Amino acid sequence: ELGWPESIPYLDRPPSPLEFYREWVSPNKPCIIRNAISHWPALKKWTSAYLREVVGPKVVSVAVTPNGYADAVFQDRFVMPEERQMPFMDFLDIVEKKVTSPNVFYVQKQCSNLTEEFPELVCDVQPDIPWMSEALGKKPDAVNFWLGESAAVTSLHKDHYENLYCVVSGEKYFLLHPPSDRPFIPYELYQPATYHVSEDGSFEIVDEKTAEKVPWIPLDPLNPDLELYPEYAQAKPLQCTVKAGEMLYLPSLWFHHVQQSHGCIAVNYWYDMEYDIKYSYYQLLDCLTKTVKML
Repeated sequence: ELGWPESIPYLDRPPSPLEFYREWVSPNKPCIIRNAISHWPALKKWTSAYLREVVGPKVVSVAVTPNGYADAVFQDRFVMPEERQMPFMDFLDIVEKKVTSPNVFYVQKQCSNLTEEFPELVCDVQPDIPWMSEALGKKPDAVNFWLGESAAVTSLHKDHYENLYCVVSGEKYFLLHPPSDRPFIPYELYQPATYHVSEDGSFEIVDEKTAEKVPWIPLDPLNPDLELYPEYAQAKPLQCTVKAGEMLYLPSLWFHHVQQSHGCIAVNYWYDMEYDIKYSYYQLLDCLTKTVKML
């Protein structure tokens, strides 16, 4: 009824700034853009051998979990990954299965980790997306680098950013919900905790006792428990695959769950959203949803 598409539309070229703002940002609609990053050297250069040569022994932040779920609900906690500092080449050994590990490794630290931890690679991409920066009148708040195993999963959540997600190699698999699905998506408050490695190599979950509880979505959209969350049956997820050389525009406040092919490499640009009438509408919907559940 709100005009959401039944599938994510494709654009065959990058739009003009005005066209993109008018057709996609303002109505808060996602799309996949082809030929937007075809000029990036990274598409040809970012082989494992190249990354070993350029980044190699440098120590970087890697998220490590026993099950592939970082920042997700587990055992009635909101559990964050162990942030392990390790040489990038050691991480590549694990991704390439030269070294075996029972755990799941994912370079997924945000806070602009491409520019902060991998500045050697910035010249192979772009510091921003010019037509998006012009459309929004601002530069991105963060540019992030993603590389990990196929077992690494991003649980269902939303962000307060306009997100341009660019796949350099491999594929990303997105499950999306528009903000209007909020009444059907459950939120609960959870004690935050972090995975810690014990002396025997096993993981334990350690509570962050001084931290406030975190609102998060406990539902797995790939295998929803409709007895526990019957409202989710009314939600209408959209699924899409973003292939190498393609860019997904993921609008602010859209819920998304993400999987990937093994060794997939991606770069995304987070532009701060406008806290305009669309945000106010979402806040109203969120408050009404919470109020109805209390009745």
